[in-house]
Amino acid sequence: MCICGTFVIKTDMTTGSDPYFFGYGSLVNRATHAYRDAAPARVTGWARIWQATSIRQIAYLSVIAAPGVMIDGLIAAVPGGDWAALDQREHAYDRHDLRNVAHDHPTAGRIMIYQVAPCHIAPEGSHPILLSYLDTVVQGFLREFGEAGAARFFETTRGWAAGIQDDRDAPLYPRAQPTTLRERAIVDAALRDLGIDA
Repeated sequence: MCICGTFVIKTDMTTGSDPYFFGYGSLVNRATHAYRDAAPARVTGWARIWQATSIRQIAYLSVIAAPGVMIDGLIAAVPGGDWAALDQREHAYDRHDLRNVAHDHPTAGRIMIYQVAPCHIAPEGSHPILLSYLDTVVQGFLREFGEAGAARFFETTRGWAAGIQDDRDAPLYPRAQPTTLRERAIVDAALRDLGIDA
């Protein structure tokens, strides 16, 4: 293992009694799930992407291989290795083992990441990003990593050409969270910096 910032990169997946997931989108927002024993983490070699799928009319966050790119996220335990509820939530995704995850959790062992299954991928940009979904994701990053972490989220996420559907007044995202004016302003400013009009 080696030191990476304030985290330690851990490659041994045999320690810890429960498996863990690495959340990089809405799962970073602890208000969207009941999984405890969580800790901030980061992984190298992946980038987020807004992915259109054949089973939904909106874009969802996924990950793609991206050498040298580092993304922040949250790891949390899956008690007893019972993946059923989380697999149902992420039903368009496949689970993959992660190695070299940097974190300071004392007992986390095996860690897995969800990626949209290839059979569900639709043409890039064919479905928009829900603003209520983006607000919920960014709220999680603000709570876990502060404004710098939220900025890194935008910097390490691809697929913004999908465009934004403004559903703030009537959220379509099923796990949408109430957000503050400050949180919304941070999202709006980041979108403007990307040249995106919601």
